[in-house]
Amino acid sequence: MTAREQMLGAIRRSLKRGALQGENAAVLTRRLSGHPEHIIPARSKLDRAGVLELFKKWATTYHCTIAEAQSARDVPGLVQDYLKSNNLPSQAVMSDDAALNGCDWSQAPLLELRKGLPEDKDKVAITGAFAAVAETGTMVFVSSAEHPTSLNLLPENHIVVVQESDVVGPYEEVWARLRAKFGEATMPRTVNTITGPSRTGDIEQTLELGAHGPRRMHVVIVKE
Repeated sequence: MTAREQMLGAIRRSLKRGALQGENAAVLTRRLSGHPEHIIPARSKLDRAGVLELFKKWATTYHCTIAEAQSARDVPGLVQDYLKSNNLPSQAVMSDDAALNGCDWSQAPLLELRKGLPEDKDKVAITGAFAAVAETGTMVFVSSAEHPTSLNLLPENHIVVVQESDVVGPYEEVWARLRAKFGEATMPRTVNTITGPSRTGDIEQTLELGAHGPRRMHVVIVKE
């Protein structure tokens, strides 16, 4: 019995019923296979230029900083400049994402990069992203052996490199892309949706960045 079957079995026992049968099962199957769209805010129904501007607007509203690269050639220099301008260390842990492997990191000789899991000493993480959502200025990350989830959460500074073509309008486009990439009824182990650096206002209603994760998020948008 798989972990999924064990979990569903526990839920059924708590509800005191077995698996759905007959028309109830058919209704569920139609619902899952039909992929009906939920409410899509009108503000995200824009052309490409509008989508990009909307993403930048909301990302900066939630304390992200933005840089734009004309091509992958510009990414290492922009990353190096960002670290220098914010007085951050030049050492960084990096995911093994295709978006990053296509960059010539020798163009930024001051950077000291390694790939793998982050450690407590790491202050900077550099990763790619599965998508960016203009609707809310949110970054979407999927876990894999090349991109462990801890890279998104542990280091205090998170630099995200995303292709311009992966900036979408509403969330519904993200789910369609996930199905296209991973197949029907299949998901990566973890999908993180992260809107800006970690923050809280629980203490005296004073905004504090870095409460549960990175205190900075810098997004580099790579044009095609």
